[in-house]
This record gives sequence, structure tokens and C-alpha cells, in this order.
Amino acid sequence: MGSRKAARDEEFRRFVDAVWPRLVRTAYLLAGDRHTAEDLAQQSLERAYVAWGRVAQADDPYAYVRRILVNEQARRHRRKAPERLVDAVPDRAEPAGPERLDRLDDRASLLAALAQLPPRQRQSVVLRYWEDLSETQAAALMGCSVGTVKSQASKGLAKLRNAAALHGLAATTAGEGRVR
Repeated sequence: MGSRKAARDEEFRRFVDAVWPRLVRTAYLLAGDRHTAEDLAQQSLERAYVAWGRVAQADDPYAYVRRILVNEQARRHRRKAPERLVDAVPDRAEPAGPERLDRLDDRASLLAALAQLPPRQRQSVVLRYWEDLSETQAAALMGCSVGTVKSQASKGLAKLRNAAALHGLAATTAGEGRVR
């Protein structure tokens, strides 16, 4: 019995090591603040640990935990108004020098604009364009219809396009082919 629990715990530890950075980045984009993102990721993994037998047997355990994360973020939002804090959380090592500063400025501008979106629009944009989920997958995660995901993502993208913080970014990156 003890060896089975130890094996289960080790399997869970390996899973956490593999998904932690990605889970925290997704939580950060949903919540808009690093500390809340880490709390969301930790709470999601706590729930996953309790149900690890089911989670480990799922076709995609990360997708299972991501669903827990989205639900937990929605619960938090219903309990209190989200804080609008933005800090730069790089998702990988950045190059040194002026190029790094430009990227950090771009990222800060994008995160500030993302933080201004209402929660459902932010969820739709993050799940569709950051997590690269289909509309159907995002709808299943959000517990809504595909049409809701489409309309919320469309409204969110329109607000991002019109965000004052992003106007300089769109102008400087248009020539580089990074903006559609």
C-alpha cells in the first residue's frame, strides 16, 4: 500500500514539474497578477492531487487540470472583483540588450491591455489565442456555447486592437509581420 502511494506521489510530482510553468502562465493571463496566478495554479493542482486517479487516466491530464484552473478562476471572480495588477512575467529567457527592453515593453503593454478586458473576454482570448484551443474546446472549458466563445473573443480582440497601450506596438510590429 505504501509503495503504491509513493509511486502515485512521484508520478504527480513529475507531472507538476512538467506543467507548472505553463499552468502559471495561463493563470497569469486569466488573472492578471502573478501572485493570484500562482495561487490559482496551486489550488488547481491541489484539486488535481485529490482526484489524481481520474486525472492521470485522462487522455490529456494537462487539459483536465487547465479545466480545474479555469473553473477556479471563475469562482474567484464571482467571489470578489479581480485586481487589475500587471507585472512582467517572462515565459522564457529573454535576450540581453535593447531588444530585450523592447520585448518587455511590448509584453507589458499587451498585459496591461489584456488586464482591461472583462473576465469572459479575457478567458476567450487567452484560451483561443494563448492556449491555441479550438472554439469548441474553449467553450467546453468555459462551460458555455461556441457562439459565446466566438462573440467574447471577437469583442476582446476588438478592444485589444483599440487599446491605446497597443497602438504604438501595432505600428512598430506591422512592418515586421507580427500583427495581422
